[in-house]
Amino acid sequence: MKKTECTETVEIGADSARGLRSSFCQQRPTALSRIAAWIGPRGLATLAAWAAVAMLGFAAQGAAAAPPGLDNAACEACHSGKEKIEAKDAKGKLHPLAPIGPEKYAKGVHAKLDCVACHKEIVDAKAPHVIGSAPEPNCIDCHTRLWEAAKEAGTAKEHPRLGVVVRNIEAYKKSTHARLDKQTGEPRAVCDDCHNTHYFDVPPAGSAARKGAWRLEVPARCAEKCHPDELDDWSASVHGKLVMDKHDPKGAICIDCHTSHSIEPTASKAFMLGIVQGCGNCHKENLGSYADTYHGQVNKLGYTYTAKCYNCHGSHYILKVDNPNSTVSPKHRLATCRQCHTPKKGMPLATAGFMTFGPHANVHDLGKYPQMWIAARFMWALLGGVFIFFWTHSALWYYREFKDRRAHASRPHVRVDELPQAAGKQLRRFGPITRIGHLVFAISVMVLVLTGMAAFYSYTGWARAVMAAFGGPKIAGIVHRTAAATMLSIFFLHLAYLAVHLWRIRKTFRWFGPDSLVPGWQDIKDIYGMFKWFFGKGQKPLFDRWTYWEKFDYWAVFWGMAIIGGSGMMLAFPTYVAEVLPGWVLNVATLVHGEEAFLAAVFLFTVHFFNNHFRPDKLPPPDVVMFTGSYPLDEYRREHPLQYKRLLDSGQLDKYLVDAPSRPMRLGSTILGLVLIAIGLWLLVMVVVGFFTG
Repeated sequence: MKKTECTETVEIGADSARGLRSSFCQQRPTALSRIAAWIGPRGLATLAAWAAVAMLGFAAQGAAAAPPGLDNAACEACHSGKEKIEAKDAKGKLHPLAPIGPEKYAKGVHAKLDCVACHKEIVDAKAPHVIGSAPEPNCIDCHTRLWEAAKEAGTAKEHPRLGVVVRNIEAYKKSTHARLDKQTGEPRAVCDDCHNTHYFDVPPAGSAARKGAWRLEVPARCAEKCHPDELDDWSASVHGKLVMDKHDPKGAICIDCHTSHSIEPTASKAFMLGIVQGCGNCHKENLGSYADTYHGQVNKLGYTYTAKCYNCHGSHYILKVDNPNSTVSPKHRLATCRQCHTPKKGMPLATAGFMTFGPHANVHDLGKYPQMWIAARFMWALLGGVFIFFWTHSALWYYREFKDRRAHASRPHVRVDELPQAAGKQLRRFGPITRIGHLVFAISVMVLVLTGMAAFYSYTGWARAVMAAFGGPKIAGIVHRTAAATMLSIFFLHLAYLAVHLWRIRKTFRWFGPDSLVPGWQDIKDIYGMFKWFFGKGQKPLFDRWTYWEKFDYWAVFWGMAIIGGSGMMLAFPTYVAEVLPGWVLNVATLVHGEEAFLAAVFLFTVHFFNNHFRPDKLPPPDVVMFTGSYPLDEYRREHPLQYKRLLDSGQLDKYLVDAPSRPMRLGSTILGLVLIAIGLWLLVMVVVGFFTG
């Protein structure tokens, strides 16, 4: 008859003071083998897991005692530290035995376990011990087996801290601590380097103990074996003095920046991206203001080449700004900026104006950042005024036209006799140079919105996808500046053409005449008349060559070029700006550039699109006059009746008649218009998502 022989004991439930214990036995052939074969391996595993969990209650009461002579009392006789005993290591070198204080061990999470539950290789109570075939204690293997057994038995929810331990183990395996040292071939740090396995008693996350005394001990534990130099620097810092001198656990300690288990090399991308958020967990306001700068936007997009917290403030030896030795004090600030802004790193050398740039400037502190406070409120008033007026205008206009179309109301226009010479003709509105300029201008604006808003709303998923598609912020920046140069070139070419054209017609041109884009009193009257018509209090005004909303669109470009273009040039060449202007000008330029770009994008893709493509009288979109250059006579007679009448009365109408666009031209213009409208609406959606998720 064969008998069963147990070869290994595994401790279950070391995640708490209750020691969950089970014995896994390897069976030699017995009469039970037939039952085992009938149940199958899967069934045996399930039964074993249930049996393991069932032993929890017995383990809590000290069940499954250690073999005679190897109980805890016997171990403590030598390992209590009362006597100096030396033992040889694997190389034959003598080492004093590490004292294990029973009173401390009794407070740890392993207190209910016998020493030999972990030290299975110890098979006698002699000195030196005879080492058996069992492996030396291994925290990872033990806790992993315990967790798998608990999951198999369906009791994982009863041991949440064991799950935390296993997750920490997985994080540790991927950390720099688990990587093998090139000289020793051993992991750089193991569990026992940070956690004294005999006294292990880490308080649960969120507990008062975890937030208090336990935190104060962490820096010394990190420095004890591995990081003494870092501890020296940290101890002299503003963080270290708070913890070491004032014993305030609110001060930042090692694990706040480096985490406790998923510790990345400081040169890794993951660490450089995560450290900003780590600092921001305490310095929330500064994190928000940093995120508004180009440095922070690039970091949010997932790239690491711009300045992060530690590039300016240091990593361990962090001092207050008013400390003369601080890297960000006025005395050292320029040198700190020049660590990155230097020709050695492919950038112009930082100039004196950088010293007054506010890396954490915000729009809420009037006393500290008055320029930002004033600029922000001016831009908010501008945005609010433009959107309130024109969105209200568009909503009322849509309602009125929709109501008139449903009622089949006649539209006001000048009645004229049919013109035989106009058969198959349209009225020329824009020449080829104007149309090409408008198309290139529109495409450049859309590219600017895409690349610029991706940085502006760097915290969104779509922004990261856009930047990845471009190959990163550096390439997107080149595309952005190229599009800006294109847009500005078209604008300046238009100014040159305008100057030449006005010089040629200077004797007959009337600045406030019907052919002029200069706003006049008639535009005020037309606005008043339109609102009367919106509310059914009068007829719709009759417009000449240019309506008041077309004049606004035209002059808005001048405003935009001055504000967006001017601020953009400053941001493109900050070093040269900082040579002649204080650094806070760049803060204001960043704010104004982003806010004005937001205004332009939203206005173009809502108000401008509505006026030209989505009014009931314009449906279905698109209006292709800017691509074909000509208007159908009936439509022009409805939209610009006063000019039509002037041309007709003066006999000049024939001069403006052109052949209607060919079918391919009409089809191509329609497709192009729909594509541009779709892109614009897609950009609008992304901007709205960014605005409401910030």
